[in-house]
Amino acid sequence: MDVALVSDTHIPSRATAIPDAFRERIEAADHVVHAGDFDSEGALSNVRAAAPRLTAVGGNMDPRIGLPDVATVELGGVTFVVTHGTGSRRGYEDRVAGIVREAAGPDAVGVAGHTHEVLDTTHGGVRLLNPGSATGASPADRATMMTATVADGDLDVTLHEQ
Repeated sequence: MDVALVSDTHIPSRATAIPDAFRERIEAADHVVHAGDFDSEGALSNVRAAAPRLTAVGGNMDPRIGLPDVATVELGGVTFVVTHGTGSRRGYEDRVAGIVREAAGPDAVGVAGHTHEVLDTTHGGVRLLNPGSATGASPADRATMMTATVADGDLDVTLHEQ
């Protein structure tokens, strides 16, 4: 199963659109995970229209668009816990890993955004992924996203940059 991991699109406040190459990856994925900060209902609608299946959470810059703070989805034998990661940069990994452990246990994979910084690390025994900003919204210095291949509980992650 192919999964697109995106976050922090910030449309229209900081960007006008997701880059075409990233939109193509979103459309080609079996499932899309968005870790928040769409920035508008229109941006959420556009991602929903492009994504075959979508798991998404709200971020600190999202209007009230009906998204949860935390979502859990099982894909290809891997449990993903999605949250935006809102709060100070200090303690970010502790905060996100704690949310993952509370929602689904230490074997789940956390997907979060907020910092606009790419992250693929294990913290306190929990794998954490942050795909950065799919539009390169400030303070990011480039547009980034991740794709993941998941099958039988195995996870292989690739970073894409524009």
